[in-house]
Amino acid sequence: MAYLRYSADIEHPADDEQKSIDGIIKGMTAQSQTVEKREHHAVRASDAKSSTCVIGELVIAEGLPPELAQGLFATPGGYKVAVRFAQGPGETLDDRVSTHRGMSVKVFGVEGEKLPSHAGDTQDFVFATGTNFPSGAAAGFLRDGTVIGGATGQPEGVKSAVAATARGFNKVLHAFGTESAKVDFFGHPFSHPLHESYFSQVPMRYGDYVAKLGLVPAAPAQLALADRRLDPHEAVYDLKAQLWADADAQPIEDSSVDWPVTMRPYRTVATLRLPQQASYSPARVKFFDDVMSFRPAHSLTSHRPLGSVMRARLQVYAALSVFRHRENGIVAIEPASVDQIPA
Repeated sequence: MAYLRYSADIEHPADDEQKSIDGIIKGMTAQSQTVEKREHHAVRASDAKSSTCVIGELVIAEGLPPELAQGLFATPGGYKVAVRFAQGPGETLDDRVSTHRGMSVKVFGVEGEKLPSHAGDTQDFVFATGTNFPSGAAAGFLRDGTVIGGATGQPEGVKSAVAATARGFNKVLHAFGTESAKVDFFGHPFSHPLHESYFSQVPMRYGDYVAKLGLVPAAPAQLALADRRLDPHEAVYDLKAQLWADADAQPIEDSSVDWPVTMRPYRTVATLRLPQQASYSPARVKFFDDVMSFRPAHSLTSHRPLGSVMRARLQVYAALSVFRHRENGIVAIEPASVDQIPA
């Protein structure tokens, strides 16, 4: 199979992109201020409410073909990881409001050249439910963020009603064999977080190539969680890469376009194992939620984020992290190993 190679000229920023990014930072900071006044605590402007905070291991597969044995995945072996599951919105909503979910992975002991803003030996991957990011580009991110920001101050009952309406519309779309990332954003079906699949949604450099990543449940116990009745002893995910092969069908700059799996499927490159553990002690949750950050900028150069949404995230995540830590009077820590994470 033929795959397109990464080069420095595959990105094409819009002329006014920085203006959009500045607007995103301003709008999401204002949203965070609204939430802080209500909750008396600054939380993440997205993925605010964690549901599980765990440590585990990422095992790189042996015998990968050359196009998949790239960057972090070039050499077989195991890495310790910290993984945070969370609701998508930037406020701690109660369980009546069903929304998309996020999953952030911090890989420890990663050696190699990092992005200029990152000095630690860690690699972060940020995932969410849904295979594409509905906003498309930074300008769309700003537009959609304005809508979400306006809903932030609404009562819980209003948000619950909106989520219920969106879930109903979601079911209708699925019945006709289609779906909408924006509808799912506001009305994701009720589900167990360990039963979900999670995706990078936007592309990144993949060594000599370009890819999107996905985490797909692999343990039988997780698959049985569709009815939310079973608590598995261990959660296992296949980490898969979908390589870039067609610049038109798989655009770099417009993340709202789903890369067709019929053209290039997701292929397994590693296994993520999360053993049974006490995952929600107060000390651990505080460390994950208030002290530690997960950012696309915490990256090897070989996995540099690509496209308009990712370029925005490089600045937005940093600005909002500074705001959150400053408001809470907490020093941000980029842990060097899982040993720094409380039990």
